[in-house]
Amino acid sequence: MREFDFIVLGSGIAGLSFALKAAKVGTVALITKRGRADSNTAWAQGGVACVMSDEDSFELHIRDTLDAGVGLCHEDVVRAVVTEGPARIDELMYLGVHFDHRENGNGGNELDLGREGGHSKRRVLHFQDATGREIEHRLLEQIAANSQIEVMENHMAVDLITTGKLGYAMENSCVGVYVLNESTGVVETLRSDVTVAATGGCGKVYLYTTNPDVATGDGVAMAWRAGATIANMEFIQFHPTCLYHPDIKSFLISEVVRGEGGILINERGQRFMEHHNPQKELAPRDIVARAIDAEMKRSGAKCVYLDITHKPVDFIISRFPTIYETCLRYGLDITKKPIPVVPAAHYQCGGVKVDINGETSLRGLFAIGEVACNGLHGANRLASNSLLEGVVTAHRAFEKSTRQRRERLPFDLPEWRSGEVQDVDELVVISHNWEEIRRLMWDYVGIVRTGKRLQRAATRLRNLHAEVQEFYWNFKISTDLLELRNLVTVASLVVDCALSRKESRGLHYTLDHLERDDVRFLHDTITRRN
Repeated sequence: MREFDFIVLGSGIAGLSFALKAAKVGTVALITKRGRADSNTAWAQGGVACVMSDEDSFELHIRDTLDAGVGLCHEDVVRAVVTEGPARIDELMYLGVHFDHRENGNGGNELDLGREGGHSKRRVLHFQDATGREIEHRLLEQIAANSQIEVMENHMAVDLITTGKLGYAMENSCVGVYVLNESTGVVETLRSDVTVAATGGCGKVYLYTTNPDVATGDGVAMAWRAGATIANMEFIQFHPTCLYHPDIKSFLISEVVRGEGGILINERGQRFMEHHNPQKELAPRDIVARAIDAEMKRSGAKCVYLDITHKPVDFIISRFPTIYETCLRYGLDITKKPIPVVPAAHYQCGGVKVDINGETSLRGLFAIGEVACNGLHGANRLASNSLLEGVVTAHRAFEKSTRQRRERLPFDLPEWRSGEVQDVDELVVISHNWEEIRRLMWDYVGIVRTGKRLQRAATRLRNLHAEVQEFYWNFKISTDLLELRNLVTVASLVVDCALSRKESRGLHYTLDHLERDDVRFLHDTITRRN
């Protein structure tokens, strides 16, 4: 057993920000199941939404967030994240994070703020179209220089260790985590009174996603198994514009392309968003994604197109260098031709239920970033609010966890016991189940849902869960097996939450209940393991 003052699971903006602050007062184990730079943060193109100009205001940002969340945002959380945002942005810049600037006409320069769907003002700080990568790079530079932080790459968390599971007669608390060292195959025991889940989302539960391969819902699944409360898992955001190309997967075409004037057209070159919402291409993501889905189903087309060719070539190349170069590598010059796009699973708006400080229902366990559900996003996340949430809630979780630190509970944790196991020699079975879950979720639990489809998904997932549990107990664990176990758990949570919400609201749209029902469903969907 190894002991640390803090254990942080995940190396995105939330986990890295917390680790840097925690290292000022104690030792930190930073656990990441792949390389340290493998996170959803590194893939974020758009930027960070924050009030940073005189033309904007906190009240406008709060209103835009509440409008996007369709009645389910917790206003106190929204207000805290928005108003505390500028101070956290200043910290990022102090740590070396660069954001684009432009000349202000008075001989100086100012932040070049972008605008995205649902925002009434320009307030998105960005670094070209690779903002997340810039933030990740700068924070990792600080992590590498800090001797208090031990980064454990290629280590995957297996399960949280709780006093309830250990049989202690006390309030159920998280006191550590079992972690698989992929290089040795050994499960290590890590002990701490403060464990922070910053594991990101669950995009890989769907067949088509903008997320990297690491996004398998690990934090939500582990917290569920440990007995923590989970909320709002029915609200999975589909990004309207993922590149449609046979030779590349998961490549996002940033919403900023539409913010800078890009228009959506069908295969006949006709603009169609004006028939769905007065804001056209700048409507909230749930509306744009459903409009694209409807257009594709109406015409039978495999994609629609995002056209920015009417903008100057130099502007397109300088503003969207990553998108331009990636598309060009696959034979598409976006300065001359529209970009083929389709919706894809993008962001998990629900998660482990927490308060504004990231505290879960399980003492000693915090959750921050996309893995958490604190009420900021409600039924639909406002574009670019996620990076802001990560850095603000990391700061709050650090302050709360250090304020309430008590004398360490004096007991040892048992070592992991694998029992009689054998190596998995039928990897094709794991691969098949993985693909079945993702196809099932895409076909039955996608942008548009019905009760019948959801029931079919629930039935099949129950059978898959039993199969995966059999694998888990009868074979030697591996990262692939652990991710499969987590995927089937998270998929079931999404389906169960969707079945319980018999209305259409935000990202949950069902043909059986097309209207909102503020009488019966103006509340979070709460679930907890029995």
